[in-house]
Amino acid sequence: MSSSAVHFPTPSWQAARRGRRRVPAVVATATPTAAPATPQPPASLTEGAETSRLEPRVERREGGYWVLKEKFRQGINPQEKVKLEKEPMSLFMEGGIRDLAATPLEDIEASKLSKDDIDVRLKWLGLFHRRKQQYGRFMMRLKLPNGVTTSEQIRYLAGVIEAYGEEGCGDVTTRQNWQIRGVQLPDVPGILDGLAGVGLSSLQSGMDNVRNAVGNPLAGFDPHEIVDTRPYANLLSQFITGNDRGNPAVTNLPRKWNACVVGSHDLYEHPHINDLAYMPATKEGRFGFNLLVGGFISPKRWAEAVPLDAWVPGDDVVPVCRAVLEAYRDLGTRGNRQKTRMMRMPQGVLLRAASPAEELVNKDWLRRDYLGVHPQKQQGLCFVGLHVPVGRVQAADMFELARIADEYGTGELRLTVEQNVVIPNVPDGRVAAMLEEPLLRERFSPEPSALMRGLVACTGNQFCGQAIIETKARAMRVAEEAERRVSLPAGKSVRMHWTGCPNSCAQVQVADIGFMGCMARDSAGKVCEAVDIYLGGRVGSDSHLGSVHKKGVPCKDLVPVLVDILVEHFGAVPREREED
Repeated sequence: MSSSAVHFPTPSWQAARRGRRRVPAVVATATPTAAPATPQPPASLTEGAETSRLEPRVERREGGYWVLKEKFRQGINPQEKVKLEKEPMSLFMEGGIRDLAATPLEDIEASKLSKDDIDVRLKWLGLFHRRKQQYGRFMMRLKLPNGVTTSEQIRYLAGVIEAYGEEGCGDVTTRQNWQIRGVQLPDVPGILDGLAGVGLSSLQSGMDNVRNAVGNPLAGFDPHEIVDTRPYANLLSQFITGNDRGNPAVTNLPRKWNACVVGSHDLYEHPHINDLAYMPATKEGRFGFNLLVGGFISPKRWAEAVPLDAWVPGDDVVPVCRAVLEAYRDLGTRGNRQKTRMMRMPQGVLLRAASPAEELVNKDWLRRDYLGVHPQKQQGLCFVGLHVPVGRVQAADMFELARIADEYGTGELRLTVEQNVVIPNVPDGRVAAMLEEPLLRERFSPEPSALMRGLVACTGNQFCGQAIIETKARAMRVAEEAERRVSLPAGKSVRMHWTGCPNSCAQVQVADIGFMGCMARDSAGKVCEAVDIYLGGRVGSDSHLGSVHKKGVPCKDLVPVLVDILVEHFGAVPREREED
């Protein structure tokens, strides 16, 4: 039987609850969550290494918080100083958010401590103050393991942003997640309670925390899935957030950190840009995962994840995540933020990686397009992939998505890292009627055009203070204009990603064509909004990060440059020559 037809077992839930899960040796040598205040590295790690470099830089304090030791506080970055002045998680775990929400903004601004609360520490609760663009309003980022969401959750989120009128909207993110905008601080305690009521949380979704656990967006109904990633993503999220109560053992990392669990040959999860990626593989007849580590994208450097040459059984997904996180927390540098991503791994004792013959991901697999109508593994049911232009949704869109998911499916929806939505469990006989829905015909098409279907864009300077240029509306206009000038070969699509600044939230390095916002001078010498263009990014089994193709192209001059790239590199044909 081929690996694509095999459904492997989910984690051993009962064993996990009883604490009987087998732990690999590397976990035993890492600092446990409830460790003493000054844990020591194992002897195996200190052989031939500088002892001072391997001394943990943090120590556990009362309340379970981890704090940078006094001796390591020289040369730290400003964000580390903010964490030292006040524990960010106390805003949630000790109820500080309720007092803060009841404080007038003018009083908050009068104190550096409370000003840092709203600008920095609230990010531990998933709240990002839009000081420059929407003063007094916040973007709220949720946790949504594996991108699984429900009509009830979407209705609640839609109700929140609807109350804010034109200031409110939502986004599907590049980590299978929801973000909502326009939130005001006095409303936050009530919103947090409402999120909990529908099974959602925003906890630990920003700053130096683990981001949303990504998995196969088609998990559970994918006819070609290797393993259902939902239980693993849920386990990771429960560990990271302490079952939505807060887990201070992993909230003081040197920088943000990403993890994913791969469930299909298509690599929809983009494992090559994650700090830790679980790649399904058997070893001696047991199901588990080979590990990739060290993938990241940052303003001045980026790197693909590399094999750790280690394998873990499925039941050890969480212990291994804990071990890696604790090593990163304890040993990671905390100076220049451009250099504080996870770029090294401590030694440890793990089973060697499964051999190529035991790897379950088919490296010759042609990545499938999930947009459109596709049969599920469950006979008589389909999933329908909808294109959400640059991930932006309004309250009315969300209410309609919820209604359609209830009327034609089972009320479940999935988000994808390309900022799109999948509605599963649609009976074959209901597909035709669903496709006639105005939302699908007018806004969220299952069959978008060649340049629209792979379009991804970050927030841009409409809401983000770090963005240099506007992205979402511009990405749409440029794609539409390019499609008027050229046509692509049948069946060909080009993935274009737009990011407003070098932080690359839209991951331009993984795109066929990436646009990174900058400022440049036009032909008349005037400073204007511009982009650096990236080429060569790939996703799937032949994943590869792209590189800079051309720098400082003024946005107003971009369309003809893009047209030339499409013709020279992607086989596009100018419309006036199409008949020839």
